[in-house]
Amino acid sequence: MDGAAEGAAGAAGGGGGMSHKECVDGINKSLAHPTVKFLREKMEKAGCPVWPRLLTAITCKGQSSAGGYSSGRGITICCNHMTFQDEINQVIIHELIHAYDDCRAKNMEWTNCAHHACSEIRANHLSGDCHYKRELLRGFLKIRGHGQECVRRRALKSVQNNPYCSAVAAKDAIEAVWDICYNDTSPFDRAP
Repeated sequence: MDGAAEGAAGAAGGGGGMSHKECVDGINKSLAHPTVKFLREKMEKAGCPVWPRLLTAITCKGQSSAGGYSSGRGITICCNHMTFQDEINQVIIHELIHAYDDCRAKNMEWTNCAHHACSEIRANHLSGDCHYKRELLRGFLKIRGHGQECVRRRALKSVQNNPYCSAVAAKDAIEAVWDICYNDTSPFDRAP
């Protein structure tokens, strides 16, 4: 749901970010990104509505996330937390995976900690959020074995922000669904 919390928000340092126009231009550029195009095509093929206003550029106040997904409302990109194009691409890819999960599951319930945990695991694993270069930029210096640790850390942080999931419930949900959700690479053939 609100997955791209680390990274872009931290990179923007909480101050300024992009103007609304720069952000909208960046979102429009993202539509040509190969992974964004791939995810949109797969959503359409699965019968998921990819409506014209799926992506919205906003100024986020009082939150540290770089963007978010809300069922029926779409994806928001926090312009004030964006500093360059790659951040916008990452947020959109991450949130499109949530949108894909929401559509394909048909019974996705974001108030269910296990459902939310599964989508966060998938979004963090499949979006490239946990690529070692991104982790190094965030100050996580472990090169070997960083991927799964990063996915767990970022998924836990996001699920803990769900008002329906306590810290213990979030941790338990991630452990309960880890194997099946980490290994579910749909709509990709394998993790990118």
